[in-house]
Amino acid sequence: MQNSHKSFTTRWAFILACVGSAVGMANVWGFPYKLGANGGGAFLIIYIFFIALFSYVALSAEYAIGRRAKTGTLGSYEYAWKSRNLGFIGKIVGWLPLAGSMCIAIGYAVIIAYVLKALTQAITGSLMSVDTNSWFASFAFNEYSVIPYHFIVVAGTLLTLFFGAKSIEKTNKIMMPLFFILFAILAVRVATLDGASNGYKFMLSADWSKLSDYNVWVTAMGQAFFSLSIAGSGMLVYGAYLSKKENIVDSAKKTGFFDTIAALVAALVMIPALFAYNMDQGAGPGLLFVTLPKILQDMPGGQIFAIILFTAVIFGGITSLQNMFEAVAESVLHKFPNLKRSAVLIALCVICFGVGVNMETIAPSDTNPATTFMQVHLHNWGPWMDLVSIYIIPIGAVLGAISWFWVLKKEELLDEINTGSDKKYGNLWYNIGRFVYVPLALILCLIALINKVAF
Repeated sequence: MQNSHKSFTTRWAFILACVGSAVGMANVWGFPYKLGANGGGAFLIIYIFFIALFSYVALSAEYAIGRRAKTGTLGSYEYAWKSRNLGFIGKIVGWLPLAGSMCIAIGYAVIIAYVLKALTQAITGSLMSVDTNSWFASFAFNEYSVIPYHFIVVAGTLLTLFFGAKSIEKTNKIMMPLFFILFAILAVRVATLDGASNGYKFMLSADWSKLSDYNVWVTAMGQAFFSLSIAGSGMLVYGAYLSKKENIVDSAKKTGFFDTIAALVAALVMIPALFAYNMDQGAGPGLLFVTLPKILQDMPGGQIFAIILFTAVIFGGITSLQNMFEAVAESVLHKFPNLKRSAVLIALCVICFGVGVNMETIAPSDTNPATTFMQVHLHNWGPWMDLVSIYIIPIGAVLGAISWFWVLKKEELLDEINTGSDKKYGNLWYNIGRFVYVPLALILCLIALINKVAF
């Protein structure tokens, strides 16, 4: 498995790819609006706690089992359950988290198409003179209005995947540093706005009463859970491409660290800008297409910064989409080794575009497009993404957590965790995973199922 086609050249190449997978819409709009809606600093403290916990045990475990099994989702589940002579169960349960990767890729590509449309109009300058509510409604409420952008997103992602780990590595070496640089530029510009300081105060001050609010803890846990892409699928395949010489836990910690930095940098753009223009800091996902363009229109040099913003968001989206496609492609090739990689990737992209193109319509349930989008009342896209985020991904993540910490033999998991490590991990690490992470994953899944909450 560890050949030039299926291995990252360095630990940092691996970390950049994993950060690329983790950094996406969850960071760009999910974290800022949840931070704004849940009291600022108190939410941040809870969120960082869960990021630290999940990266330490959950993300490490996914990297480890991928590297141990030397393959992606289907092979990893089969390997784990086979250690208990139950390989036939592993062959079945692995399909659900894998389906989650494909299903979210289908919906994800649609929203990146919206971002690409926004970028195009920022480049031409037309975005700077429109009524943002009407502009968003003009394509969000019209059927098949972003097909060309949708095709470019899917085809562009396909081109970055043809050569496996090598092409993923090369694109992430460019896109991820640029993502951070572009958002840092935006953060510096926003810092010069009158009233931005109130946004920083809000982020840094903690409403300690929120620490007793059950919903804040659940929201922070869900945000951390999915921001790190811990879904029992995608990170397995990147782990399979990791050298035996590399320190898994250290790599997971670095992934969590940079993913958190990405979320904070996005918040340093969004929250102070909203305060500077006296807008609702808990405005929801609609801020990317309605609120922020309105702010950029009023900002000196707004067109340049609009181009920077949407370019950075596309980079984050494409690198996440890469991981979803790669997870499915690797598993299909593992299951059917006689197939050609190029043929599998093209088939996946045809499915992604063919199904996703019928989600390019939304039915307004409110006269205000921003409110409608904030509530994710989408005619096709919304119910699809709700199905994925409420049912498929949480259940898949729980199946993964149980498989790694309750099914796979303890000595096998610890052996892989300690391979390449300069520190020995034992009962403490394992028991945190088994008795803390797994119950939390199960609790989150049950809350999502019972309350039908999309995290």
